This record gives sequence, C-alpha cells and structure tokens, in this order.
Amino acid sequence: MDVVVLVISVLLIAIVLLQSGKAESTSNILMGGNAELFAQRKERGSELFISRMTLVLGILFFVICLVMSFM
Repeated sequence: MDVVVLVISVLLIAIVLLQSGKAESTSNILMGGNAELFAQRKERGSELFISRMTLVLGILFFVICLVMSFM
C-alpha cells in the first residue's frame, strides 16, 4: 500500500506541474491587473485530460490514505 501511495503522489505532483497557468503573470495577480483571471474558460483536449487526471489522482490519494489510516 505504501508503494501505491508513493506512486500516486509522484504522479499527482507531475500532473499538477504540467497544468497550464490560468494567469499570465504573478505581478498581474498581485496588482489586480488581470480581469480575466476568474473568467469562464472552456477546457479542451489535453488541458481537459490533465484536469480530469488531477481530480482522479487526488481522489485516489485521499481514499487510499483514509483506508491506510484505519488499517
């Protein structure tokens, strides 16, 4: 079980790093210059796949850690 959690955590870290940033730069966020930061954007193609994979890996990680805590 420990190996599975380790593999899922490494995959989760890698997939999160592959996600594209929704903001163009950090300075725009801090200064409030990015009005489209929270705009509705439709994810397509690989962006949608990466987003769904992040969700699935996060849920798997949570469930496996929960199961391991009760064993």
